[in-house]
Amino acid sequence: MNQEENILGTEKIGKLIRKFSIPCIISLLVNSLYNIVDQIFIGWKVGTLGNGATNVVFPLVMICLAFALMFGDGSSAFLNLKLGQKKQEEASKGVINGIILSTIIAIIICVVSIIFLPQILNLFGCTDILRPYALDYGLIIVIGLPFMMIGTTLNSIIRADGNPKFAMGTMIAGAILNVILDYVFLFVLQMGVKGAAIATSISQIATAVLNIVHLRKMNNVKLSKKSLKIERAICKSVSMLGISSFITQMSIVIVIAFENNLLVKYGAQSKYGAEIPITVLGIVMKINQILNSIIIGIAAGAQPIVGYNYGAGKYDRVKKALKTVLGISLIVSIVAFALFQLIPDKLISLFGNGDEQYIEFACLSFRIYLMLCIFNGIQIPSGIFFQAIGKSIKSAVLSISRQIAFLIPSMVILGYFYGLTGVLSAGPVADGLAFIIAVILLIKEVRLSEKKALVSNTLPDDTSTDNKLAKHTVITISREYGSGGRYIGRLVADKLGIKFYDRDLVEKLSEKTGLSTEYIENNEQKRGALDALNNGCYYNLTNADELFVQESELIKDLAQNESCVIIGRCSDFILKDNKDVINIFVYSTMENKINRAVEQYGFSKKDAEKEIKNIDKLRSNHYKHYTGKVWGDNDNYDLCINSDAFGVEKAADMICEIAMKK
Repeated sequence: MNQEENILGTEKIGKLIRKFSIPCIISLLVNSLYNIVDQIFIGWKVGTLGNGATNVVFPLVMICLAFALMFGDGSSAFLNLKLGQKKQEEASKGVINGIILSTIIAIIICVVSIIFLPQILNLFGCTDILRPYALDYGLIIVIGLPFMMIGTTLNSIIRADGNPKFAMGTMIAGAILNVILDYVFLFVLQMGVKGAAIATSISQIATAVLNIVHLRKMNNVKLSKKSLKIERAICKSVSMLGISSFITQMSIVIVIAFENNLLVKYGAQSKYGAEIPITVLGIVMKINQILNSIIIGIAAGAQPIVGYNYGAGKYDRVKKALKTVLGISLIVSIVAFALFQLIPDKLISLFGNGDEQYIEFACLSFRIYLMLCIFNGIQIPSGIFFQAIGKSIKSAVLSISRQIAFLIPSMVILGYFYGLTGVLSAGPVADGLAFIIAVILLIKEVRLSEKKALVSNTLPDDTSTDNKLAKHTVITISREYGSGGRYIGRLVADKLGIKFYDRDLVEKLSEKTGLSTEYIENNEQKRGALDALNNGCYYNLTNADELFVQESELIKDLAQNESCVIIGRCSDFILKDNKDVINIFVYSTMENKINRAVEQYGFSKKDAEKEIKNIDKLRSNHYKHYTGKVWGDNDNYDLCINSDAFGVEKAADMICEIAMKK
């Protein structure tokens, strides 16, 4: 156990949260302020129509950001996973492939956007009055988008490479340069929205150049001719590892597109017109994003603290960390709520002057749309909390519930009945419903005092001492749930007089990491379909990823030092480069698997079938995610055995015979 892990388990919770959360808050705030700065300068120099134009162009920027984060966060996760497996060259290939993918997609988006920019802007609610401003601003922004994408992709990779300060430094440098250039181009050179776009693009180019130059100084990525070759399998792995970031950002694009078009439609039917609503609500959402950035930063900073202590079985520290995060987040939300309700006119005035109707709608937007923003102090940290403790489905539900499940339908339905006011009212409806779900899930989790008791191990203890093998041999056994594969593995180990690793592997991993056996068993080999939607945010590996890295190292050590039988855990793939390994897959008919589950584990037949399908699906997803191969495919194994055809005893004898003759 390293020093950092000791700190996570022993240092005062408040001090730990300050240490981890403040850098995260700064990083997220810089990101949020990047776009807001343009709007402040444009609002004062060009006016409200200029701001409306930036809000129409913004979804296009978010699409590029979605791809940039997918390849950046995906490359980062790939880098950490391969370094954990001691595969330096493959780690470098993954990073370079991610950068190449980002560059290719960036160029494609740039070319398509230049050609079809008017049509794209129409999709995002552009009106005839806003169109000249949006085209002037958007064309220059589009030209700079490849640099934004490359810079963002590299930023994630540099952070994962162990240089978070440099990554944050290039972001801050770009943001400061943007402020300076906005003033020069808008107020000194009088260039209007074009000037703001040029300032943003130059700043993004500067950030990208700094990050590109740093590539040769990276700790774990070595550039070579080999690494520059695009490999389909690696590209796929990188993309899948970053898909959660892509989905998160694209959900925002979908929301903005719906919102803008509804605001234009119902705004045109009101006294405010189409342009004021689309301008104002865009600003309101970006101001609210500052609040969300602070809350996300607090919760994300606490993520490793919660995850480690939950894994180590220190539930009192988990509860204390959760209470601290929720308490601080609620205070921040209450302050924001007060500002939104009491001085909305002052907040909107930061973005320039407007007429009476502009100010009136701004006050209406802040007070209605953000009426229940206090609930963000519970809902957002809850999603990150469940992510930290490995409850990926709950985290995914909380991540997508507000934006997709509640906000869009509410905007459409309430807008149909109540027009512009209905669209604004969708905000508190979505916040309220998402809050209710978060509270229910949190209460259930907090009340859960301990995990369900595991089924008693009815297999005989491993008493083997007499190794009957002529040479070093490792046998990996993958198996369908209920096929008897684990029992076959134990029999093989006993008959050959070698070690058997299944539960023992969990205990060894627990000793190595300091994590409880219950935590490991609840997070390993379990990757559900909703994990792709889980926001693995904040630039960390998921709990399952961390365990896979640790388990891989442990399996390699065991395989090198002794003959043994290893059950599951992608051990056939982890040891694929070892010549002294025999890979077995055990399967069975559903009927016989159900009978075994009923007899050995006390399930009803209906529950047994459901449990078998669920566990096999989790194992399949886990195997596919980490190996890129299909679980149970004949090509992955030396021998596939139907345990029904031979029986467990005969199957074990066959494996022993093969091992002794190998």
